[in-house]
Amino acid sequence: METEKTSEELVRGQAEIWQHMFSFADSMVLKCAVELRIADIIHSHDSAPITLSQIASCIGSPSPDIPYLTRIMRLLVRKNIFTVHHPSDGGESLYGLTHVSKWLLHGSDLSLAPMIVMENHPWTVAPWHCFSTCVKEGGTSAFEKAHGRNVWDFASQNPEFNNMFNDGMACTARIITRAIMTGYKGGFGCIESLVDVGGGTGTVVAEIVKSHPHIKATNFDLPHVIATAPLIDGVCHVGGDMFKEIPSADAVFMKGATNKAVTKDLIANKSTK
Repeated sequence: METEKTSEELVRGQAEIWQHMFSFADSMVLKCAVELRIADIIHSHDSAPITLSQIASCIGSPSPDIPYLTRIMRLLVRKNIFTVHHPSDGGESLYGLTHVSKWLLHGSDLSLAPMIVMENHPWTVAPWHCFSTCVKEGGTSAFEKAHGRNVWDFASQNPEFNNMFNDGMACTARIITRAIMTGYKGGFGCIESLVDVGGGTGTVVAEIVKSHPHIKATNFDLPHVIATAPLIDGVCHVGGDMFKEIPSADAVFMKGATNKAVTKDLIANKSTK
């Protein structure tokens, strides 16, 4: 009996290892859906379910591989990213959107598509392969092990990565800003000037100023990030290094600040001009 139990546990353990081994497939298929704009294609048909043939005809390829697309959609349906309906009359299956796939729409205020592309790009995935090297050698981050420089230096010398990274950060900033503006409606009333430290291309501070136009806002980030920031009414873009000095203001805004010591120092205005 004990032997049977041990055998079952071993088989269960093996199954779990296989699941972990191929868990990366979920994110890769998700990236594929974003790159092929499958959610956008279905959405363009008034969000009504459409056939695989209709999807294939809109992905921008003269000869799409239908069997391959079928397997991709099968996994996406299994993960509840899309729905599928098989007509009883034997007609083509119909694929539709879910509350999940709506986050894959390009151009939507609530879209995670740019972040999915960024997080699953070979440049961003490469550091994950360096964990064992980091443990053995230490000294630098996994990103530096993979690319020979930190993420900020890499972005400053690689415009494609810089734009992809900024787009990914901007899409999550929109989502966070909406939550902030909903739950902190009266919090900005007494502020006349605000500096967003590490504000990227200005997505967050732009929304704040739109709702509170009396605020004189500064978007502060590294020079190579600010170089790609669009003109925003009521916002001044300033490039620099937050660890050296930041523009002065009534309030400092930091989205996703995790270093308590740095945050405390900035709030105390010890590093401001």
